[in-house]
Amino acid sequence: MNDSTAHPLHDALHAHVRESGGDAGAHLAGLADGALRIARRQQRLARAGIGLVAAAAVATAWAAVADGTSSPAQVLPGGGDGTGKAALVSLLPVTSADQRPCAPGSGGWTVHASADHPTYCVRVDRTTGMTGVEVASAKAVKSDTDGTWLVEVSLDEADRKSFAALTGSLATAPVPRNGFAIVVDGKLWGTPYVSAAITGGRLEIVGPFYGDLTRDTAQDLAHRLDPGR
Repeated sequence: MNDSTAHPLHDALHAHVRESGGDAGAHLAGLADGALRIARRQQRLARAGIGLVAAAAVATAWAAVADGTSSPAQVLPGGGDGTGKAALVSLLPVTSADQRPCAPGSGGWTVHASADHPTYCVRVDRTTGMTGVEVASAKAVKSDTDGTWLVEVSLDEADRKSFAALTGSLATAPVPRNGFAIVVDGKLWGTPYVSAAITGGRLEIVGPFYGDLTRDTAQDLAHRLDPGR
């Protein structure tokens, strides 16, 4: 795929920008540009059985945590609870993404501003998502297209079916409700947007913003998630 900005998902999001206008429009413009970058990798992802996912395209040094607080993006080797067990993942439908910090105690995640993106609050539906997911495998990968570090995650058969149902139910919803939050040990690691059901049981973790993960962060997160480490 060439570097042209002509792409259906990119154009659709920018059309939504024109309709929305204002600060929300600027946020969606970032999503549209991120969608274009993801689309350039669509062919490689399709070969790997990973569904098309559109994520925000700017980098930040922060991982969002619940209740409006924040801390630098850090991951520790070994299990998230110190027992050596693999960290568990929650995949939760996004209900809103407002351009303001989350109120303390609201249960949302604040993603702090970077030079290219305002602060915003992500809220989710905790009743219809997937919680306590132990992935089948996880590995850190450097994209051969743009050099971005990410974590490729594979789900087991049972969770694969649940994930297909979840993403299928989100795919036709408007932005941002066509997205889901990836949460590990209470931290937000991404809010990818889907355009169709992901049936291959695979997803990518790229960080709160596309391009956020470093090599060390991606490798440490994959180590924490992979039950076979």
